[in-house]
Amino acid sequence: MKIFHIAGGGDKGGARPHIIDLCATLGREHDITLVSLRSGPFEEKAREAGVKTQVIYSRLVPADYMKLVSLVRREKPGIVHCHGAKANVAGVLVKLFTRTPIVSTIHSDWKLDYLHSFLKRNTIGRINGAALRFFDYYTTVSDQFKRMLTGRGFSPLRTMTIYNGIDFDKKAPRDGRREYLRSLGLNYREGDIVLGLPARLEPVKDIPTLLQAFKIAVRDNPRLKLVIGGDGAEAGRLKLLTSELGLGGHVCFPGWVENVPRLFAACDIDVLTSISESFPYTILEGIREGCAVITSDVGGMGKLIDHGENGYIFPPGDVDALAGYILELSLDSAKRQRFASALFEKASREYSLKSMAETQLSIYQRILSLEARKGGRDGVLVCGAYGRGNSGDEAILQAIIGSLRELDPQMPITVMTRKPRQTRIQSGVDAIYTFNLFRFLPAMGRCRLFINGGGSLIQDATSSRSLFFYLFTIRAAKKLGCKVLMYGCGIGRVSRPLNRKLSRRVINRCADIITLRDSVSMQELEDMGIDRPDIRAAADPALSLRPAPAQEARRYLANHGLDPDVPKLCFSVRSWKDFENYEVFGHAADYAWRRYGLRPVFLPIETPKDLEPSYKAALAMRSPYVLLGTPRDIGLTLAILREMRLVCAMRLHALVFSAAARVPMVASSYDIKVSSFMSYIGSDACCDLTELTEEWLCQQIDAAMTHPGIDAQVLERLEALEKQNALAAQELLADASSKI
Repeated sequence: MKIFHIAGGGDKGGARPHIIDLCATLGREHDITLVSLRSGPFEEKAREAGVKTQVIYSRLVPADYMKLVSLVRREKPGIVHCHGAKANVAGVLVKLFTRTPIVSTIHSDWKLDYLHSFLKRNTIGRINGAALRFFDYYTTVSDQFKRMLTGRGFSPLRTMTIYNGIDFDKKAPRDGRREYLRSLGLNYREGDIVLGLPARLEPVKDIPTLLQAFKIAVRDNPRLKLVIGGDGAEAGRLKLLTSELGLGGHVCFPGWVENVPRLFAACDIDVLTSISESFPYTILEGIREGCAVITSDVGGMGKLIDHGENGYIFPPGDVDALAGYILELSLDSAKRQRFASALFEKASREYSLKSMAETQLSIYQRILSLEARKGGRDGVLVCGAYGRGNSGDEAILQAIIGSLRELDPQMPITVMTRKPRQTRIQSGVDAIYTFNLFRFLPAMGRCRLFINGGGSLIQDATSSRSLFFYLFTIRAAKKLGCKVLMYGCGIGRVSRPLNRKLSRRVINRCADIITLRDSVSMQELEDMGIDRPDIRAAADPALSLRPAPAQEARRYLANHGLDPDVPKLCFSVRSWKDFENYEVFGHAADYAWRRYGLRPVFLPIETPKDLEPSYKAALAMRSPYVLLGTPRDIGLTLAILREMRLVCAMRLHALVFSAAARVPMVASSYDIKVSSFMSYIGSDACCDLTELTEEWLCQQIDAAMTHPGIDAQVLERLEALEKQNALAAQELLADASSKI
């Protein structure tokens, strides 16, 4: 594999070791060339590391860029990989003149890079942001930065994450601590506890928060000392603030520290206070040298640090929290050692240099694979009731995406949704606004498969308008050359004669395969005369989802004031037409609390629609209750329901989730789809909403408390049926490929 890396050459901080270590490691087995657009320390460090390095630097930037283009034309690398603003502009020219795929690693948030300079922020920062829009692919050094990019409209498919890694065996010498720290200008005495922060002295690092917190901690532990190694626009202001806080004898500013590992080898605590980071190298370097870690919650720190177990994380800017953690660790040497050892064990296993290089190599292979797919029809367009805050619909979407990813991890997936930005971030797919004809029609022209995705989309109980829209999208997709799959559907009821006729005509002509989630939907299609597509029995797509780890659910419940070990009864209610008898749920909750000690919990599936009926039920109660927020993570919702002893629900997907979690359930049916599901799983614990009484609910609670829940064999049958959804997609994708 032949790869060119391009760097501005003035790189400092985490970007420098990332680029050099990556090139050096990959260069042992692949043809890697590092092009530096400036001579100096960066280039020298690269050569020392054994990296094949070439400098293009003449002080005439346009001429340097054209020399780079000529070099790429001559050497013909498979990928050009850029790092930083100057290199990103060069990368755009490389793409323009050579058509070589270009990728940029996002080491920082370009909107925050130049907070200290209005001029640079509105020149270099804006130019860099504009250049990035022309790139083919992106790598980010944390999942948080990937979410940032997708939130700004960058394609999730073309954005990949690589976490920083270092060689944990290359430790700095630890002898001569006193002499070394005094050489930096620190008034060090034996027994002092030293904090270290090597950083650019710029606003994004938020060093004033560190100084203010340090001042508070020093009051209770005068043996605290702090080394802030770095330079930058804020240096003068920070030194003045240090003097104003009376910290002159406790803090030193030695300027830029070239040997960062040696600094951390002389420190006890590695501290970071940034308001934005990708995945800071300084934390890994501090871990390698045996420091305990306190860091702001930025970049990938939440993935690295298990708060309170191997380090501390605090919200950016929280002076009091930071001060408390500094003081606690400074006074407890055993905890410092325990944190440092546990974090070293985790980091050396998951964030090694080898791991980083292997991840980068897999990213290059994925890029080349995606490049090979260009030029013809490809991908899937998914249409459904998404982006409306309904956890059930979002669960269906996650299930569809998960099934497609299993079929082809690199499958381009686009979702029609009411909230494109939110869907891109949460689901990691491209997204367009549901009703944007000028976006979804061209997407249909590019895709192999159109999915009318899950839920009861073909019905006119809510309105005919939505039915007409979904039928239009099915017909348009077929006309534009897509295979059409109606995926895990619930059908109906379609009541109006004209609507039934239109549905029959469009679906018979345009749908290739229909998979159905219940037998009632099968009967509805038969009654409408829809028989030309391949119609298959399946199950609700959400049954394929898996819950998050139990500890996440227990932590979530504890944060909402619930003892995770107390037995709980969950209610999931919704508004429905003229139904107002919500007090029956409240009275049933009181009964369950008195007789069985079940703590009532309300879990909205669609926010804010489910809040009002939940409050109406709660007003009729005397027992204590908790109203949970709706988790955005469907896996967490499943895990929460698994913690319940019983679920009483109107919402269909509260029942589906409960079935997947093997939790006993009682259904109040407002629609045929609810009673159909309960019948499908062989349960008679279902009552029509018009006949619902307090007595019936209490009887069902009694029965459920002695019932083990959904039969395992029934659930296995449903899970097997659900696989028919993905199988249908696989068949249609294969059929579409054979005709390209």
